[in-house]
Amino acid sequence: MQTEWSVRAITRATLPVLLGLTVVEIGSGLVLGSFETALLTYPSLLTLVPVTIGTAGNLGSVLAARLSTAFHLGTLSFDPTDDQLAGNAVATVALALTIFPVVGAGAWTLSLALGNARLPLLTVVAVALASGAALAVVAVAVTLVATYAAYRFELDPDDVVIPVVTNVCDVLGVVVLFVVVQVLV
Repeated sequence: MQTEWSVRAITRATLPVLLGLTVVEIGSGLVLGSFETALLTYPSLLTLVPVTIGTAGNLGSVLAARLSTAFHLGTLSFDPTDDQLAGNAVATVALALTIFPVVGAGAWTLSLALGNARLPLLTVVAVALASGAALAVVAVAVTLVATYAAYRFELDPDDVVIPVVTNVCDVLGVVVLFVVVQVLV
């Protein structure tokens, strides 16, 4: 693993990743633009966009930080039977299943307070929960792949995994939310 802790080494490891992720984020904007009509029709869904992708990115970032710490301590094993790895993944999904219904209810309540609640509460909560559950699984998968890739390419996961996870969750968050809305609304 790379042990050099200099601005140059960190920039060399991070800059290509960030440039690539910038292109990925443009894709997120394009998907969001195609979703614009549904978002403007149902303002509570518009409220869900930033909080859904942000929360998914946060869950992935927490997992990434835990895996990075375990990596630096030498206790991280990429074995699927590793209890620490599985426990962190399950905890991430459990947190999503707990927080996303609250996110949905909050989005609906805010829309109601602003006079824009055009969808029933249970529909908004179902959209948030289904999107959050799917994104939690995505965040776990992306975090594991990114951490493993950092390990294989001898990069410090602290430098690359969190930007990858948050950006991928941004893009896939919009896509997942769009798909769930198409199915449930």
